[in-house]
Amino acid sequence: MWLAISALNLAFAVILGAFGAHGLKAHATEAQLSWWQTATDYFFYHALGLLALAIIAKVVPNLPIKTSFLLIQIGIFFFCGSLYIMALGLPRGLGAITPIGGALMIAGWLILAWNAFKYAK
Repeated sequence: MWLAISALNLAFAVILGAFGAHGLKAHATEAQLSWWQTATDYFFYHALGLLALAIIAKVVPNLPIKTSFLLIQIGIFFFCGSLYIMALGLPRGLGAITPIGGALMIAGWLILAWNAFKYAK
């Protein structure tokens, strides 16, 4: 399941990146394009991270990744999603949830580090 979710994330990152580069460019402000690019960059980075987690889950099945995976996935939704929504011209107030998404992604990676240290003992 983790591998499939990772692959879907990567596919959506490509789709949204292409839309930003081709469909949004003629209609968006410079700030909106910047938000879109930031969202797409973080989407790709974390989707690749999720892919790595899916592979790690197969190679090291005793390493718990579920919490990290879920936190990162929800973080992608909040962080990238809020930036995409703002880039489309919807209320900028939604930017208030962007840091929540970032915090969830950070928490996911820190929990993975914690579990990896525990596993290495």
